[in-house]
Amino acid sequence: MNCGDHFVQTLKKLSYPKASKLNGEDFDWLFETTDAKSFLDWFCANVTEQNVVSEEKLQAYKELKESGKALLDEKALEEVMKTCKPSSSGTSALEEVAVEKLEEELHALQRLRGLHLKRRNKLQMMASANLHSCLKLKDEEDREAKALNETLSILQVTNNKLNHKLHTVVEGIQKLISFYGPQDGGQSSSSAPIFLFQVLLDKYLACEEQSTATLTQFTKEHFFEGLTKCIEGSDDDFQLLQLDDEAQHDPDLEEKCKEMMRLQLAYISARHKLIETKAKNASIKAGLQWAEANASAAQSQASQKDKLPVRISSLKDETSKIENNIESIKKETLPGLVRESAQLLNMPIVKGDYDMQMARHKVYTSRQDLVCSHLMKQRASFEILLLGFELELRKQRNVNSQLEALIQELRQSAERLQARSMMMSDTSLMASNKPRVSIDSKDPSSHGLFQLLDGDNTQKLFRTYSGLESLAQKLSLDIKTLEDQLAVSQQEQSLFMSKLEANMKTLQDYMYPEGTELVLSTKEVSSHFQQLSSHLEKLNHILLEVLEDLRVKRKILQSSKLDKLEKELYVYFFQNEELLKSIVQNLESQADIHTT
Repeated sequence: MNCGDHFVQTLKKLSYPKASKLNGEDFDWLFETTDAKSFLDWFCANVTEQNVVSEEKLQAYKELKESGKALLDEKALEEVMKTCKPSSSGTSALEEVAVEKLEEELHALQRLRGLHLKRRNKLQMMASANLHSCLKLKDEEDREAKALNETLSILQVTNNKLNHKLHTVVEGIQKLISFYGPQDGGQSSSSAPIFLFQVLLDKYLACEEQSTATLTQFTKEHFFEGLTKCIEGSDDDFQLLQLDDEAQHDPDLEEKCKEMMRLQLAYISARHKLIETKAKNASIKAGLQWAEANASAAQSQASQKDKLPVRISSLKDETSKIENNIESIKKETLPGLVRESAQLLNMPIVKGDYDMQMARHKVYTSRQDLVCSHLMKQRASFEILLLGFELELRKQRNVNSQLEALIQELRQSAERLQARSMMMSDTSLMASNKPRVSIDSKDPSSHGLFQLLDGDNTQKLFRTYSGLESLAQKLSLDIKTLEDQLAVSQQEQSLFMSKLEANMKTLQDYMYPEGTELVLSTKEVSSHFQQLSSHLEKLNHILLEVLEDLRVKRKILQSSKLDKLEKELYVYFFQNEELLKSIVQNLESQADIHTT
């Protein structure tokens, strides 16, 4: 049995009122402390029902306490107990044993009291820390609640917009379905069809069939058999009537030919008589004119009578020639001309027949034009209808392709959404009640981010979120430092550019003092150059003098040993004093030796 269960059983033996509600596992921690364990073991082993104060004694103690009498404390009670003498040796031994037990119990209780005080202090500190944490958590809860309310409001607005858009899409789809759906019989007549294929063409086709039947009946009534021959005509219809034996086969044509022959004969005889009459009249007029012309000349030519027979004979010859010529004309030329003129008499008749045929042809042509115009209108209406159907078919194919692409895109979106929902439903990605310290091995994104921030490509066994946070803080500090350095460099660059611009402005002022002409030298620069050249000349002169002086001194040193020794002493004096001292001492010693 566990220590906690033993403790609970002891309380049940002591008739503790709430012992049945206690759990032994909740008291196991009391036995883990070394100070309280001995007391609890003694309590569970020795305490019985006899050690429990009865209700009567408790009531008496309360009455004594309420009466206001003085109560002995622990020290006073010990002194009173010491003054009490034991009645016998047996009782004294028992009292000593009881006192020792009581002392041990007292020490155990004191230790337990100290432990309880420490625990109380710890609990007070924990309570204050918990209170502080609760205040912080309350502030954070208020902030999170505010952020949650803002997020909920934003989500509500977004949800309303999304619902509105979805409602609009649903209405558009329903409208599209109503466009493409079948036209119900109970549909109101006010709703006009949207597409051409929804238009009912029964009335139109019935009207066209009726028009075609009417046109067919009109054609049968007004266009007889052989219409093409009458309209187009032939070469014989517009030729002159030939009065020959071929006309005997047609009675109507034979009658027409006989009538035409009688008219021609009458015309020929009348024309012959007219020509003869005109010839006689012309000859009479010519004779009269000749007689009038020759009457006056006959008197003047009376003296020339001997020439008249010759004249008369010549005139008779001419007259005979003229008569012969007239006779030949009557017999040969005039009949042919009269016959031709008689034949030309048929032209008005033929022209009338031709005009009649032309009028009939025009009538038939106008009727044909009417029929053709109606047929062209009918064909044009059919072609326009066919063109409308073809255009609508092309548009519907485009709409169909767009709808198929939209359906494919929606399917892909649904698949992506399903994959995302499956990924979000993964237990490894769900937030647990116990926060993880180390990064999960199934979280490649966090490992990749850690590796990217750390810059170390080696595989590490444990990577913590605190390390990732420290790397992120370091990165933010580096970014801030770089931003500061960049700002400083930009300031330095701007300062350098301003100085450079000022120097360029100064140089430009020097190079272009008048603004337009370039000046390569100024008075100040030329004066400085002149001074520099004069100084160089002086320096050159001084160097030459120094070299000459050195050459003279070298000659003196080469010629005089004393001067050379003096020079060496000066050199030693300025460069090596110790060597000079040693030389002087040697010389002094040599001088002393020489003097002695």
